[in-house]
Amino acid sequence: MAFALARAASSRASHWSVKSFHSSSTSLHGVKHVGVLGAGQMGLGIALVAANVAKLPVLLLDSNEAQLNKGMKFMDSLLKKDIAKGRLTEAQAEETRSRVKTTQQMADFANVDFVIEAVSENPALKANLFRDLAQATPKHAILASNTSSISITKIAAAAKGREEQVIGMHFMNPVPVMKLVEIIPGLATSNEVLRTTKDLAVAMGKTCTVSQDVPGFVANRLLMPYINEAIIAYETGIASKEDIDTTMKLGTNMPMGPLTLADFIGLDTCLAIMKVLHEQLGDTKYRPSVLLNKMVDAGWVGKKSGRGFYVY
Repeated sequence: MAFALARAASSRASHWSVKSFHSSSTSLHGVKHVGVLGAGQMGLGIALVAANVAKLPVLLLDSNEAQLNKGMKFMDSLLKKDIAKGRLTEAQAEETRSRVKTTQQMADFANVDFVIEAVSENPALKANLFRDLAQATPKHAILASNTSSISITKIAAAAKGREEQVIGMHFMNPVPVMKLVEIIPGLATSNEVLRTTKDLAVAMGKTCTVSQDVPGFVANRLLMPYINEAIIAYETGIASKEDIDTTMKLGTNMPMGPLTLADFIGLDTCLAIMKVLHEQLGDTKYRPSVLLNKMVDAGWVGKKSGRGFYVY
């Protein structure tokens, strides 16, 4: 998730295009109905791509009715933008929209083949949800998590009797724009589940990489310490926030500076991932910046709150 925003905010990816194309891999994955758990920015993006690109019916679940309504309105706005830009016809947009249904009840996942969980980075919350998913979904259904740092093996342990069917499927944000999906098999994940997950990701128009089930996987194992170090550089007065960002943009050809990127990701998300790296790897180089902790405590979590390192 986090790594994605570095490119997402660049000028060529400034809009969430949901352009439709036919996927020749659709017949390979064997998935007939997708469930998405969580109607936030990530869950909505995943649902949209599954419906628009993979052409699959999607059931979007969130216990918060207001969040469901907000998510569906956002989907409608994205589809309208693509119609206006000639990327989709009105008929194609309507077909995509008709494929996505919503629910507030996990019991409605009784007929899905593949679930993608996309809730916040909270290990206890994910464990509770996967425990419930193991009971609510068909025995053949694959249970994927969009976690960006939490152990898939640990999540799978909560899905008693279904451990072989749990896998990590880490989409990048914003999902309709970013091309990568990190696939993370847990200790018990079967090869068949890994193949199906790869095939579904390709059908959704994504390129896959596979990571071992280690804290942060590949993307956030590399990205988050970079962002954290930039925050420490600002905290300790090495340079101004503007000069730190400009140095990395113009000196290393990054699409945006690390402090701007942190604001777009969400400082609360950055802190949660750094805590996972620090606690599970035990190396002091992963210690979250003191300033990062303070800003999250203050509610200054970036663009979504109107204030982070910059004011929005």
